[in-house]
Amino acid sequence: MRHPPDLYAVLALDLGTFTGWALRVEGRLESGVQEFAVKRGESPGMRYVAFNRWLREIATPLLDVAADGRLALIAYEAAHHRGGAATEIANGFTTRVQEHCARWQFNHVSVHSATLKKWVSGNGRASKDAIAEAVQRRGWLPAGSHASALTDDELDAIGLLHYVEAEVLGPK
Repeated sequence: MRHPPDLYAVLALDLGTFTGWALRVEGRLESGVQEFAVKRGESPGMRYVAFNRWLREIATPLLDVAADGRLALIAYEAAHHRGGAATEIANGFTTRVQEHCARWQFNHVSVHSATLKKWVSGNGRASKDAIAEAVQRRGWLPAGSHASALTDDELDAIGLLHYVEAEVLGPK
């Protein structure tokens, strides 16, 4: 059964140094990108401190929804274990999302990138341009946005949000 948009809040995250996010609350869609690069002279752990602070802020609307007895959900693209700094950062952010969800009793779900790409574009190995074109063609962009003005990370988060609404919360 499909839940009407006013019965839930979803935060979708494409985790990384440039974290794309899409948030639907009360039926309204917002999206953006947040950077978590370590500044010169900072400890690498500062990116996680900054991420935790940002997650508390961006997820605040989910607290209100959950307090009203409605569904609050955070979705994220599953980290790939290819090694290197990008995997380490994505894994670190994943654990912080799970911890945040446990602390505030939010639901969470991870989605493999190939599953998401296939659902959005029809091809599990779709290019970034194919994802951007599919998101725009389907009319999923926030009001007043154009795909060419958004980053790949933001477009992935928007696609993830729509995937969760259709496949996790229930088909139309």
